[in-house]
Amino acid sequence: MENINKELKVLALKYRPKIFKELIGQEIIAETIANAIKIGKTPNAYLLTGIRGVGKTTTARLIAKALNCTNDNDQGKKYNKKDLCDHCRQIENSNHIDVLEMDAASKTGIDDVRELIENSKYNPTSSKYKIYIIDEIHMLSKQAFNGLLKTLEEPPEKLKFILATTDVRKIPVTILSRCQRFDLKRVGLEKIYEHIKKISDLEKGKISDKALKLLSKASEGSVRDAISLLDRALVYQSLDPSKTVDEEGVRKMLGLADKSKLIILLTHVFNGEEKKSMELLNELIDVGLDAKNFLNDFLELIYLFSRRINLGAFEKDLFISEGEKELIEKGSKDLNMQDLSLFWQLTLKAIEDLKVVSNENIALEMYLMQLMHAKLIDNKNFEKNIEVGSTKTEKISTKEIKEVEEIDNTKTINFAKNQMKNTDQIKTYSEKDVVNNKKFEVRSFADLIYLAEKNKEMELKYDLERNVKLANFENGNIDINFNENINKNFIKKLSQSLFEWTGKRWIITLSKNSDLKTFHEKKISNKEKLLSNEKNSATVKEMLNVFPDADLVEVKEDKDE
Repeated sequence: MENINKELKVLALKYRPKIFKELIGQEIIAETIANAIKIGKTPNAYLLTGIRGVGKTTTARLIAKALNCTNDNDQGKKYNKKDLCDHCRQIENSNHIDVLEMDAASKTGIDDVRELIENSKYNPTSSKYKIYIIDEIHMLSKQAFNGLLKTLEEPPEKLKFILATTDVRKIPVTILSRCQRFDLKRVGLEKIYEHIKKISDLEKGKISDKALKLLSKASEGSVRDAISLLDRALVYQSLDPSKTVDEEGVRKMLGLADKSKLIILLTHVFNGEEKKSMELLNELIDVGLDAKNFLNDFLELIYLFSRRINLGAFEKDLFISEGEKELIEKGSKDLNMQDLSLFWQLTLKAIEDLKVVSNENIALEMYLMQLMHAKLIDNKNFEKNIEVGSTKTEKISTKEIKEVEEIDNTKTINFAKNQMKNTDQIKTYSEKDVVNNKKFEVRSFADLIYLAEKNKEMELKYDLERNVKLANFENGNIDINFNENINKNFIKKLSQSLFEWTGKRWIITLSKNSDLKTFHEKKISNKEKLLSNEKNSATVKEMLNVFPDADLVEVKEDKDE
């Protein structure tokens, strides 16, 4: 019967680390804790943080074993079950009377903590220390945390706390300051791959290396998840012992799409090939595509293309095949960072949308159509209409920003008059004009500010109003000075936006005249001047004579005039 139970034991429990040296990917933490216990420098409370499946609860049990071990079996030596002391054996079997595990997710209240504190007053029954392991400590209520404070700070001599959490941000600072904290990191894909390959060999499973790599990647840095996925794959293979689990089988099991097909799909989307995109998506859905996995894989692809465009050729990567590299190399020639950034944002939004839709497949189709129609400029004319690459942007900024000589007083007056005229020339545009403004005529500086607002370029609008000092404005030419608070990418953004909105290049020159006023300052000055003029008018003076306590505070211009 014992042998049968061993056979039925899930792999994640069967291959759970028994000593610190067996912890995967947490070598420094394991060595630090083991050495501290060996020399007797142990804290009152440990805090173990990290994502699911990286070894928090396992580490907590290893600490409990090391603190109470009478044979020194858990200080880094090779594990041998025959040499285990009674305490270590009982802790492994989860039946030690002095090592108590509490799930804070189900026992969140102050009453549960009161009971724990009351029991902590008594000395351990048989071991050196009484140990409380509290999992998901962040789930405790505020009152429960407050109840723990004093006991954590000055616990009885024979009492130790080991706290574990997946969300350390929710734990009060007063609790954190009373614990020795260890952050368990995500485990690298290569280490996970080596670990599950070793387990697969021990279990005599027939599973390909590519399939193991795919399982490692799907685990997202969690060793437990990787072993659980391996367990599923081996069960799938056990139905036919002669069969080898391959990459395709794992993809079907996990609902993952073939990455090479995703690369082709992304290329179709970018080229606006709607029919081909939908056909390929439906083909992937037919073989069991999971919507959330698809979107996460799409995010990864967008990242890989962005990395290729910005950083050049890939370094050696265990989890990208040569065929996939070639497809990315080829596809990246036709992609640009502006669209990839847009795709990234829309994909993140699509992941959120999945939570509220009932038919995920329809949501995926709508998502692809949104990608294809999201760009403001038609794909076919994209290269002609806009230059986005970093090199081209630099050319715009260096070519068009020219420093001019100090403007003479006469010219300054003329520029000021022109600007005052521009300030009054605010024209109201229809929604149709704003939507179809690729070749819009910008007649004044006020027009430019209005267009920036309607195109939701609020940062650009703010700079134009409050940080830019206009010297002269003509169709195709702007002469400006600006404050030191202006956005460092302002010139690039302004040049690019003007090209998009008007369909032609603008010459932006930098004036040395710093005595000019911003649009916002001129607007305030105009209001003050108008108010002053009205106060001196006969009508207002007559009114103030009738109402001596009254005061004129604001004058609004009649827009119909």
